[in-house]
Amino acid sequence: MRKLTTCVRAFARNAMMLIASSGAFMTAALAEPDLAALKALYVRPETIPFPEDNPYTPEKAALGKMLYFDQRLSRDNNISCASCHNPSFGWEVPVSTPTGAQGTPLDRHAPTVLNMAWGDGVYFWDGRATTLEEQAKGPLEADVEMNLPLPRLVARLKAIPDYVRWFEHVFPEDGVTPDTIARAIATYERTIVSGYAPFDAWIDGDEDAISEAAKRGFVLFNGKARCADCHTGWNMTDNLFHDIGLVTFDRGRGLLEPDNPHAQFAFKTPGLRDVTQRAPFMHNGSIANLDRLIVHYVSGGIDRPSRSPLMRALDLTNEEREDLKAFLETLTGETVSVPLPILPN
Repeated sequence: MRKLTTCVRAFARNAMMLIASSGAFMTAALAEPDLAALKALYVRPETIPFPEDNPYTPEKAALGKMLYFDQRLSRDNNISCASCHNPSFGWEVPVSTPTGAQGTPLDRHAPTVLNMAWGDGVYFWDGRATTLEEQAKGPLEADVEMNLPLPRLVARLKAIPDYVRWFEHVFPEDGVTPDTIARAIATYERTIVSGYAPFDAWIDGDEDAISEAAKRGFVLFNGKARCADCHTGWNMTDNLFHDIGLVTFDRGRGLLEPDNPHAQFAFKTPGLRDVTQRAPFMHNGSIANLDRLIVHYVSGGIDRPSRSPLMRALDLTNEEREDLKAFLETLTGETVSVPLPILPN
């Protein structure tokens, strides 16, 4: 199934690049059928995909939400998943790198949890986890993050009667185990979806939903600015790894594929939904805002052997940069209140 999904995504990306590079899309006046075809690539999905081996139930998502916000999942009872993936900041945190349970600065910026149901088997900046369930376990045990070995976490939750009852209800055959903890958290995380944005309203036919500058920015995004080479589909990510020429000593995907020259300094393409809430940007949080983000891509980044062939210097005027920024700002959805759960005590 993943191979099929990858092929479909690659086909869609190639189609998008072909359309964006056509002469019709290089002009200010676009033929309506061509624009309609391009806009069709960005239609929001109607349902959230859940894996067959971990199907959705409201009770499982509710349990996962409790665990996600519960600081008792860390060794010192002082941080939760939400400490690094906070709904107030696009499910990230507004610092270059967050701080772990022992006050240790982490090496990488916290990636957003938004739209991870469409993660396509690629989780973390370097893609070292292939399922959201696997990803959920990583920070729990990492010594610089929550630093709580899973057997100790299981014992801690089993000492809380209300948690025991919840797990027995949601997972009657298993109760509290490392796998059921991860399955509950992953189920909740799959329900975290970016809100309906002005861009979505425009895609759905409301021509007044975004400005003329943003419409020009959309054309640039898919054409001259080359953003859609990597930021594809409704969530605007190809879920692949690229070296985009950042100043960094972190080899990213290259640590997992040391013999692959193109994996060096390469990181997963982040989605762009709710991007205005998620600064600073990049795997190391080195870019403070959208203006600097655009400047980096215009520059083409550091020219080194591993740099993606999709990266090269761009010739964008100041007006075009402003139009591109106007488009990116339309990707932030309506504000959705996230009430804190009442935790078992």
